[in-house]
This record gives sequence, C-alpha cells and structure tokens, in this order.
Amino acid sequence: MSSETCSPTLTTAPESSLREAPTLLLPDWTAPSTVGAFVTTRETGPCRGDFAAFNPAAHVGDDPQSVVRCRDRLVAEIGDERPLLWLDQVHGARVMQNYQPAYRQQPPRADAAVAFDRRHACAILTADCLPVFFCDRQGSRVGLAHAGWRGLAGGVLESTVAALGVDPEEVMVWMGPAISNAQFEVGPEVFDAFVAMQPEAEIAFERSPYRLNHYMADLYRLARLRLERIGVLSISGGHFCTACDTRFYSHRRDDGHTGRMASVIWLR
Repeated sequence: MSSETCSPTLTTAPESSLREAPTLLLPDWTAPSTVGAFVTTRETGPCRGDFAAFNPAAHVGDDPQSVVRCRDRLVAEIGDERPLLWLDQVHGARVMQNYQPAYRQQPPRADAAVAFDRRHACAILTADCLPVFFCDRQGSRVGLAHAGWRGLAGGVLESTVAALGVDPEEVMVWMGPAISNAQFEVGPEVFDAFVAMQPEAEIAFERSPYRLNHYMADLYRLARLRLERIGVLSISGGHFCTACDTRFYSHRRDDGHTGRMASVIWLR
C-alpha cells in the first residue's frame, strides 16, 4: 500500500485517531500493482507500556481493547472491509487457503496462508521470527509464511510455494524484519537440523563467541537456501534486525514480554 493511498484518510481523521494509525514498513520488491502488502512497526498506535505502541497480538497479555483497535486499523488500511485470516501459529508447516467466519473466534492452527482472490487478506504475527511474503509474477496469487527456525526446518516455505500452485520460477519473495545472525544464538540441535537436510546450510552458521558448541544463525540465509533449492530465484529483503532496531518488537531483546508486528498481504 502506498503512502499516497493512506494520506487522505489520515489527514481528515481526528488527532486521537491519527495517533492510533500504524506506521507501516512497505516491502521493497517489484511485485505487480495488484499486490498489497505491509509490516506494522511499534512506532505509533493505541497500546501502552511494554506493548507500546501498535500491538495487534491478542495472546501476549496486552489490553484486549487496544488489540482490537489495532486490528481494526489494519482492516482500514486495506480499505474494503475484507477479513484478515489470522492464524494460531505453532512453528509448523501447515498452509491455510480459505477463510471461514468461525476463524474470527478460533483462528486455524497453521503458520502460512495463501489467497487467490479478494475475499480475505493473509496475516501473521512476528517478533524475531521471519515473515516471508509471496506472490506470483502475474499478481493473481499471494501468500505469507511465519518462519522461525523450526518452521524453516519443517518446510513451511516449501509448503507455501506448493500451495500457490505455480512454477517456483514464477514466484516472487520478500523477506521482512527478523532477528539478525549477530543476535540469534542457537544450540547445536538447530545446526544439526538444517545441515542434516541440506549440507550447504552450514554457511548460514558461525561459531558463537559467547558459548561453546553454540552458533550464530542467519535466518535470512537459511530461508534463501531453502527457497533456491526448490527453484525460487526472485528473493528480496532480508536487511533488518528486530533485536537491534527499536522500531520492531523483539521477543529475545525484551525477554519474552513484548508485542508483535503484523505482516499482511492481499490482492487488490
């Protein structure tokens, strides 16, 4: 969504409403104009305290009314009242393809979603894990995946590409804000999980300077390796660090007591 399309609404809104409007990060990719996408930041919004200022996550202990206001603002950013397909994220590889009204009360257990029409938007929550945006070159299909290390190792990116139902060479990807390798120390079980499946994944790990037999893991490089292995070559993004940049929530930086960013993608 371009800033130009948002500004008429924001400039005519009351001052209190302006303060609750999210400050958005827009993907830097060459997706077709039929694809809308953004990531929220924590810079402006209705939430307070540890959750300031734009937290759309209902499961982290924030004031429920503030969370509802945040989610309502996301619907307003899309602009046509379509529902957002939120997920009960479990670090797996399941992909949802359809929206059901019952999901408003009970989100489906999954870590990725796709949309082939304008009936719903796809949405995920992150605070160090990697949000991965997908579309096809024709701008007729979109997808979104929540990729922490367990999801990456479990094949969530491959499952999302398969669910899009197009040749991988026709898929475009943008990797949103996640924790960087400089801040993401992991144990040997993470190294082993990736290298056992894909030996070249060793290049995404460096020995930790802090603890013996630990590694600094590069989620962005791991995701790129998994995507390239199945033939996805148009990959953008991957230049952020949620733990270093205070625009973003970070589960690791904030000792687990923090909000979440929302990543959203839809067909215009």
